[in-house]
This record gives sequence, structure tokens and C-alpha cells, in this order.
Amino acid sequence: MTDAAFTLTIDGTVVAAKPGQTIMEAADAAGIYIPRLCDHQGLRHQGGCRVCTVKAAGRSVAACTQPAAPGLAVENETPHLHALRRDLVEMLFHEGNHLCPICEASGNCELQAMAYRLGMIEPSKFPYLEPTRPVDASHPDIALDTNRCISCGRCIRASEDVDGKGVFGYVGRGIHRRVAVDGADLAHTDAALSDHAVSADVCPVGCIIRKREGFRVPIGERDFDHHLIGETIAEKRR
Repeated sequence: MTDAAFTLTIDGTVVAAKPGQTIMEAADAAGIYIPRLCDHQGLRHQGGCRVCTVKAAGRSVAACTQPAAPGLAVENETPHLHALRRDLVEMLFHEGNHLCPICEASGNCELQAMAYRLGMIEPSKFPYLEPTRPVDASHPDIALDTNRCISCGRCIRASEDVDGKGVFGYVGRGIHRRVAVDGADLAHTDAALSDHAVSADVCPVGCIIRKREGFRVPIGERDFDHHLIGETIAEKRR
């Protein structure tokens, strides 16, 4: 890899990049939004949700983990990639219980906002799995509803790398994988309201709930009530 700055193209647009940057990081800096759910600023990249899939030199790769390279030709906005991302998001809805009208995260939910951005409005072709998972409300300040979990791993990485605790982790495999805690329940962990892992913007859905804070922001004033997800990145180009 070169030690000097270089350029690549994303959908024909020349983008400057620095050594060590991923395709997504270079795109963000240039004001080009690549959809993502498992990736979050300040956390190590995981490449798990695949919503950020792009074509780079003709191959399908995760933009959040694939290094940028000199002269690389990247496709981001194509009908094929749009359909792929919509199918991935639709399957996330079907693997959990996402009842948006009654969810505290509605309007602030990245999964919901991504569905709107990708036009997920047609009748679904996937059967709902409708899991039944207990809600852990044992902690005095935090509740955990894994019925809404999309296995993005953001809470796990935040707890391990930022908080230095490891409160959250995966159990199970495949469609049965879910987030669990390192104790009998949340009350028997060292999770705290001040942890980065339980901050309002780490969980992209309504899985981690901060008690006594829900519904304080009225509908109509929430993050995605007036703009599409990714608009803050696209504003850099204006």
C-alpha cells in the first residue's frame, strides 16, 4: 500500500483517500453515503450486516472493512446493490419483532430509517419468524429487549473496546444468534447508565432501553422524522 494520498472512483466520482482508510471512510469524507447498520463511528469495523456491500473492481465487498486502494473503481448506487440491501434489511425485520408504531425508538431507529431509504414498502416475500424472547428489565436503569436485536454487535464492541467491560456478547448461531450479558441478568453485571455501550446512539434499534428516558422526544422531532438516514454525510458535498 502506498504511503501517499491517492484517489479512487465511486460511481465515477473521483474521491481522495488516505493510506489505511476503508472505502467507507473515504466515501464519508467525500460526502458520499454508503448505507450501513453494523458500522458506527468510533467503533472497530465488523463487516457483519453487509448492508454496506459495494462492488470494488467487480467484486462484492463490505465497504466498512475493505481498504481503499489507488485507482479502485467502486460501484455504490446500482439497481442490483439497492435490491440486495433492501433484501438484507427486510430479512432483519423478519428475524425479530419490530413493531414500529409502539416502539420507543421509532423515528430514531436506524433499521426503520434504512427501510424507508431503501423503499421497503411492498408486501414481503419472507416469512416472519416471530421469536419470543424475554425482556430483561432487572437492572435499575437499563432494559434489554433482544426481540428487536439485529446482531449488529455495536454494543459488544463499545462495551469491550470503549468501556473495557465486556458486558454484552453473542450466544447461539445463525438465525438463533442473539446478544446476551455476562451475568445471570443485567442486574448481575457491571453495566451502568454512563457506559458508552448503552448510550442513546450505539444501539441502532430499540434493543437497549434507558429507563425513564423513553418517549421524551415527541414524534415529529426525532432524528429521522424530517430527513433520510445518511443525509448528514451527503451534506458534506453541498
